Amino acid sequence: MPIPPYVVAMRQHVGTALLWLPGVTAVVLSDDGRVLLGRRVDTGEWALVAGHLDPGEEPAVGAAREVLEETGVEVSVDQLVAVLTTPPVTYPNGDVCQFVDLTFLCRPVSEASAAGAHVADESLDVAWFALDALPAGLSDGSRVRLRHAVEAVTEPERGPYFVR
Repeated sequence: MPIPPYVVAMRQHVGTALLWLPGVTAVVLSDDGRVLLGRRVDTGEWALVAGHLDPGEEPAVGAAREVLEETGVEVSVDQLVAVLTTPPVTYPNGDVCQFVDLTFLCRPVSEASAAGAHVADESLDVAWFALDALPAGLSDGSRVRLRHAVEAVTEPERGPYFVR
């Protein structure tokens, strides 16, 4: 996963010290109830589409951009379903980051767009999975975010998940 240029610039000042960064996750659900996942280059795990926000970028716009860049699927962003903080992550180069993550429920804009899902530079594989047939290697963070998105669909009165 490439390091965004603004993070590279900050690292010139702070070295590998902890950076608090905004991130987004997109839970892309198809009309037939499948979820779009990518197998990450950095960990080999299956995961929801996620990434960094660019400086000044609106979070919903960033979520849609990440899905298009990583999978080729154009989406509409329907709803904020969770705001979570990740544990700190230490990357192989020693950089430490912690993210505040905004998780959005998204839908493909068309069947043609959904059918066009493909591997991009940040994934080893991209595929649609039935909710009752998720891959064994699905990351724990993705499972939590997916649960919040499914609850938003099945229990709309619940509203977004925030630590309560």
